[in-house]
Amino acid sequence: MRRQITTAIALVGLTAGLAACGSADSGSSDEVTVNWWTWDERQAASYEKCLPGFEEENPGITVNISQYGVEDYFTKLTAGFVAGTAPDAFQNSVPLLGEYAGQGQIMPLDDLIEETGYDLSVFDIGVDSWKYTDGKQYGIPLDWAASAIYFNTAMVEDAGLTAEDIRTMTWNPDDGGTFDDVVAHLTVDANGVRGDEPGFDKDDVATYGINSLTANDYNGQVTWSSFVSTLGWRLGGEDAAWPTRIPYDDPELVETLEYVRSLGDRGFMPDFGEFTVSGAEQMGSGSVAIVQGGTWDATTITKIPDVEVEVAPTVEGPEGRMMISNSNANNVFAGTEHVDETWKWVTYMGSEACQSTAGADATFLPSIGSALQETIDTQAEDGLDLSSFVQILEDGEIYPTPPLAHGQEIADTIQPMFEAYFTGQRDKDVFPEMATKSEAILSE
Repeated sequence: MRRQITTAIALVGLTAGLAACGSADSGSSDEVTVNWWTWDERQAASYEKCLPGFEEENPGITVNISQYGVEDYFTKLTAGFVAGTAPDAFQNSVPLLGEYAGQGQIMPLDDLIEETGYDLSVFDIGVDSWKYTDGKQYGIPLDWAASAIYFNTAMVEDAGLTAEDIRTMTWNPDDGGTFDDVVAHLTVDANGVRGDEPGFDKDDVATYGINSLTANDYNGQVTWSSFVSTLGWRLGGEDAAWPTRIPYDDPELVETLEYVRSLGDRGFMPDFGEFTVSGAEQMGSGSVAIVQGGTWDATTITKIPDVEVEVAPTVEGPEGRMMISNSNANNVFAGTEHVDETWKWVTYMGSEACQSTAGADATFLPSIGSALQETIDTQAEDGLDLSSFVQILEDGEIYPTPPLAHGQEIADTIQPMFEAYFTGQRDKDVFPEMATKSEAILSE
């Protein structure tokens, strides 16, 4: 999952009428309604812009877009699978491919791809992430996401630093590199003393140098992944797909997370759970000088009223710059009664025309290179420089999230263990236990 949403979002129907589940028709017998779901309210609004073009090309097919908050989304999907009322197609995340394909809830798309001549080579990223263990293609890429650094320009300048200092930060697990120097200097206590100055009070911090990097997810996508990945560590170890073990006990990960936890111990970042509001809200209130967040946060966090925020790439480590990326895709419900109509909508969403139209407002990064460039160019006209996002893709500074056999069970098992570590309830002895549990789950 690209992000955790802490409050459930009500269902939003974006086309006329109530969006029904499953494959129920509306109107005359010659008309078909295709139902499509997403968990992202901003992407729902973006893809609504594709509807006029699609419906003009496909008379007699109406698309209903519905959006649920992520806390409800997958529960509702599961209930729909059981009842046979799931949407015809829906946005999905790589970690759940194994479960849905293994249960036969989503369709392999190879026959449709061949019959219609649909060209997967149009995508620059995401295709291989959606192949199941049977070698078949189950998803049509929609977007990709990684992490980025957002910084308060005024706070950086007040500290005597430059934007270039932020954009060229280096890191290593021994002394933290220039990243450690920058974060310490940007941290200010209630008396105006900086984190690298004598007399700094770590127990009374007014502004932290960076937001919390102590996520309780299982892959650290927008937190610690961009650090440990620069040491050569990968979530699947040597396996790019379907690993049988996650190497949580590797020394590279252990020393990285020990470093991350030290940032909180020294007062340079908030403790786990200290803030419950978003990174944008932390930045807007002056609570943090830097936010490391998702690429999808760009248009929100850079438009905070009265706060100038710039974008920078993540840190450069011993083996360069690297981070994990997740590629969301469309799946087709195996129980749909409207295979052909649903396929037309799914492939239209996976076209340069729709990706360029929907992606223009940068609520997501399109998986099609030309559409991604359209996103970058459109945002540049509004004064937002997202060129670093193209650069990380072109320079190969991301690696795809490996699909897992039991992704949800891994998340449910590992997340509480990370939380225990970052809250001090467990020490680094937790990591071998995490690796052992991952092996037990993935080998089932």
